[in-house]
Amino acid sequence: MSYRYFKVDRDGHVATVSFNRPEKMNALSFEVLEELEEVASSFRTDGDTRVVVLRGEGRHFSSGADLKDPKAAQRAALPLVVRRRNLRVGQRALRALLEMDQITIAAMQGGALGGGACIATAVDFRIGSESCWVCYPEINLGINLQWVGLPLCVHLVGPSRAKRLVILGQRENAQTLLDWGFLDEVVADGQELERALELAHEYARQPPIPAQMIKRSVNKLVGALDEAIMHMDFDQWQLAALTEDAAEAREHIWEEGKPLFKGD
Repeated sequence: MSYRYFKVDRDGHVATVSFNRPEKMNALSFEVLEELEEVASSFRTDGDTRVVVLRGEGRHFSSGADLKDPKAAQRAALPLVVRRRNLRVGQRALRALLEMDQITIAAMQGGALGGGACIATAVDFRIGSESCWVCYPEINLGINLQWVGLPLCVHLVGPSRAKRLVILGQRENAQTLLDWGFLDEVVADGQELERALELAHEYARQPPIPAQMIKRSVNKLVGALDEAIMHMDFDQWQLAALTEDAAEAREHIWEEGKPLFKGD
C-alpha cells in the first residue's frame, strides 16, 4: 500500500515507517494525522512484521502541528459538535500507535516539537542523535497539551520533569533527555537510524507472542488511568484556545519579545 505522507520499507521482520514531508519539517496536518492512524492500523493484520521503526525524512523528526495547514480555516468554520470530533484526530493517531502489537522504536534527529514529541512518547523506545531536542511549545501559544500526550510524558520522565517540559515549553537537549529517561540511547548524529534498526532486529529475533503480550501488559499497567483522566483534553485545548491569553500569544508568535499573559 502506498501513502502520500509516509513511506513503508520492510526488511524481514522489521518495517521502517518514514514521515515523508521534509519540506514542511514533517509537520502534522489533519491529513497527515489521519494517514498516520491508517498506517499504524495497517499492522493489525500483519503477522510477519515484529518491529516497526518510526523516523522522519530530512532534518527533523517532526515539527509538530502544521500551523499553516491550508484546511484548518475550513475546519474552524464547522459546527462545534463537528470540531470536537475533528480535534480527536491526533488522539486517534496516538492511540493507533500505542495499540500496535509490534515493538516500536523511534529514530529521532533534529527537533520533535509538540505533537511530534507526543508521537515519540507513544512508541516503546527512542534512539536520539546527539543534536536532537524536544520541546512542547503549546503553552507558549496559550493552549494546553492534548492527544493524551501529558500522561505519556509523565510515564517516561516522572511528574516533576514532565511539569518542567510542558509548563516551561523550552527545548531540552539529547543529554538531558537521556538523563531524564525520555531517550533510551543517544548516538552520534547520522547514526540514529542504524542503531534503531540494529535494536529492531534484536527484538525481532525474540519469540513474538510473549514479547507482544509483555509489551501490552506493561502499557496497560502504566497507562490504566490515562484515558479516564485525559479523555477530554481536546476540550481543554478548545477552551484555552478561546482565551485572550491565547489570542495574545498568536499575535506575537512571529515577533520578538514575549506576550503579556493576564489569565483571561
